[in-house]
Amino acid sequence: MDAKSLLKLLVETESPSQDKSAVDRVGALVATEARKLGAQVETIPNKETGDHVLARFPSPSGRGVRGEGGILLLCHMDTVFPLGTIRKTPFREAEGKLFGPGTLDMKAGIVVALAAMEQTLQSGLNRPVTLLCTSDEETGSHTSRAHIERLARESTLVLVLEGGLVDGALKTWRKGVGEFRVRTKGRAAHSGGDHEKGRNAIEEMAHQVIAIQKLTDYSKQTTLNVGVIQGGTVSNVVPEEASIQVDVRVMQPGEWARLEAEMSRLKPVLEGTSIEISGRLNRPPMPFDETMQATFAKAKSIAAQIGVDLKAGGTGGAS
Repeated sequence: MDAKSLLKLLVETESPSQDKSAVDRVGALVATEARKLGAQVETIPNKETGDHVLARFPSPSGRGVRGEGGILLLCHMDTVFPLGTIRKTPFREAEGKLFGPGTLDMKAGIVVALAAMEQTLQSGLNRPVTLLCTSDEETGSHTSRAHIERLARESTLVLVLEGGLVDGALKTWRKGVGEFRVRTKGRAAHSGGDHEKGRNAIEEMAHQVIAIQKLTDYSKQTTLNVGVIQGGTVSNVVPEEASIQVDVRVMQPGEWARLEAEMSRLKPVLEGTSIEISGRLNRPPMPFDETMQATFAKAKSIAAQIGVDLKAGGTGGAS
């Protein structure tokens, strides 16, 4: 099957993260195509989301058949689009570009991986290559993370084949991503009869939101965003509880520790209220350090041989 036909098939086989059977249908297609190329394919069972697909392409010498010293290619099969989206926005080609739900993020990456392996195998593979296609990237990689980390430790190089930036630049750096959850507690009271006896948890949270937002430091590329806020029950009751979710992005390795310390110092402003804070760093920063610079330089030199001028870029998005 040619690359465009395979991409069309994968895109039209919809695979929202929450639908295990749908993601598994894509996994079966990927496994079939990898086996056609001679890969040793393993389906990693998963009860929570779709099964993960692991394809190993050993070098002819058998050196590093389990992946040691080789290259790991990372892709994901799930998308953010619910079943039925393909009927509203069908797969199509226009002005030399391919469109469809999940095309860029990231079924095209799976096709690129398989096409690259087909070409590489024809010219000869001098080191093992492993392809891991996961089922839950869009929801945080909770079931695939251990597999990703295990395989990455075996490998010399790991490439995530998600689309580049708009200008074609490769993503050579990423921000770290974390989250804080903050909960304030007050005292419920009737807003008409006993207003003065109440302690308004939403009012307390308003003070905390302003303090948290002020921790943003653009000079360090650190941002905090209070994106979700909840509280209260009905308008005529002083709210007893309120909560927020805070998205955190950091570029510098020491910033998360600084933010944890700052958050731990937050104290209630209103008498009779309390505050609870929890959070963790889900993904550390990926800086454009010496290792990444050397890796990009190698890729740029290879691309130049076929007339492609690669650019380096980055993003605050998680991967």
